[in-house]
Amino acid sequence: MVKIAFICTGNSARSQMAEGYAKFFVKKYGKEVEVYSAGSNPSGYVHPKAIQVMKEDGIDISDQYSKHISEIPINQVDYVITLCGDAAENCPVVPGANTQHWNLPDPARVIGPTEDAKLNAFRNVRDEIKKRVEQLIKNL
Repeated sequence: MVKIAFICTGNSARSQMAEGYAKFFVKKYGKEVEVYSAGSNPSGYVHPKAIQVMKEDGIDISDQYSKHISEIPINQVDYVITLCGDAAENCPVVPGANTQHWNLPDPARVIGPTEDAKLNAFRNVRDEIKKRVEQLIKNL
């Protein structure tokens, strides 16, 4: 069984979206994979806009929760995917794991003039995560 961990700082948006898509694509492609997400400094919540834009694409992540790296079996994972610079610097090194860094902008930090501008930042990051996660799962 392959184990994948998506790591970000707050574990509130990017890593949560990646976890949601990974679980979806694991089922779609019939892969035997355990999927985790965690943060180096968890926010304690999943961002409402992350939940909203994932629902727009038919994925419900509302049951997921923000957690610390210590709450997942990080030393047993086969893939560590960091989604922000802070996580790449602060994530523990996992010997033998395939480590990848996907430097994606934090949509929660976008200060848009409108609610639509903020949502579009989440949608853009969501779409990039979807492409990368699907490719990752297909290639396992």
